[in-house]
Amino acid sequence: MKICELAKKFDLPESTVRTVVKGKEKIMTAVKDSQSLNSSIIRKRHGIIAQMETLLQSWCDNQVRVKNCPVDQNTVCFQAKQIFEKLKEEAGEAAENEVFKASNGWFSRFKCRCNWHSIAESGEAASADKETASLYPEKLKTMIDEGGYTSQTIFNVDETGLFWKKMPKRTFIAREEKTFPGFKAAKDRLTLMVGANAAGDCKLKPLLVYRSENPRALKNKSKAGLPVIWKSNAKAWVTASLFEDWFGHHFIPEVERYCRLKEIPFKVMLLIDNAPGHPPATLINFDPRVEVVFLPPNTTSLLQPMDQGVIKTFKAYYTRRSFAHLHEAMRQNNELSVKDFWKQFNVLDAVRIIGQSWNEVSQKTLNGVWKKLCPFFFTSETQGETISDPEQIDSIIDIDIAKQLNLEVDNDDVQELLDSHNQELTIDEVIEMRKYLSKILTKLIR
Repeated sequence: MKICELAKKFDLPESTVRTVVKGKEKIMTAVKDSQSLNSSIIRKRHGIIAQMETLLQSWCDNQVRVKNCPVDQNTVCFQAKQIFEKLKEEAGEAAENEVFKASNGWFSRFKCRCNWHSIAESGEAASADKETASLYPEKLKTMIDEGGYTSQTIFNVDETGLFWKKMPKRTFIAREEKTFPGFKAAKDRLTLMVGANAAGDCKLKPLLVYRSENPRALKNKSKAGLPVIWKSNAKAWVTASLFEDWFGHHFIPEVERYCRLKEIPFKVMLLIDNAPGHPPATLINFDPRVEVVFLPPNTTSLLQPMDQGVIKTFKAYYTRRSFAHLHEAMRQNNELSVKDFWKQFNVLDAVRIIGQSWNEVSQKTLNGVWKKLCPFFFTSETQGETISDPEQIDSIIDIDIAKQLNLEVDNDDVQELLDSHNQELTIDEVIEMRKYLSKILTKLIR
């Protein structure tokens, strides 16, 4: 079949099909060896070091893609030694003679095997770049003026992790989770990508990536009717191919409809960070009507609008609605226990609450978070509104509902829960996640 025919049949961009066809042998080898498809597989690797590198790549990907947290050589090498020692301890005598030194040479080869270019070398700053962040708004203003963009035609999107079935750790549900065998429901993560324009009047439909394409809760349900764009992959991450598909099949049509409704020209700017899932070569030349601009490295926490209060506000709404959903179910059924309800709570329930919570994020909030990046859009009369301080977040969540359910929850517990969605994976969690994914992969291969 021709490339264009394959692309049409599988509803994929032609560039993606070409990449898959060209990398056939690499992909087949990666599946058989349970290696990352990002790796440049030159020879089959064995032993504790190979296992360590696979887990290390998962940890680094989690840092960059889920937390938007840059990592440098020192951080990677330290984590590599930690994982190696953990695996060696588990292997016992079988790995007694294995030795690993996180040398400069190993680090360079590891970067090449992972095809990574964004990990800083030793000595380079991996923290937020305040100087660059302070200078960038003026540079962006020049691009906006030259392109003739307005607050209605400038957009930003960002990904975030969401442990959709996680409760504050002091609740008895969370304590009992620790004794559950196998994959823990509280650690079942999905990734959301949310976004809007600077005016706050065009709220994009969230992209949701889950580890399963057809979970039991969605059986006989139309995904088109969900309040999210449902996508899936084994790691529940926004990959380059998923982002490219979203960009062409969802973002452009949705924004084009908005511009038609507002009777303004369809010429927009999309601001995104330089995460691995955002392929610049494809996006920059995808559509001449959409200018894709990448924020400077290591400035996400300081500049990116969705990170300035939108995501945390959304998660606060999600937590409040989860409690309210539980409260209403128990009010309608006096015999229903919290434990029984939580067992029945599935990803479809979570998706519905996600949709309701995203709808609840106000235009003022979506507009106000652009103050740092685009201060020139605001005057003394139009200051916008941001919700990011702990006291403001506390006001969103009704702690009284949780107490009525006999849950040990206070404001500190809620803050800890909101922050935990973006916590880095521990070594044990990385190993557990990898084992779980390996079981799924083994079933697929069989």
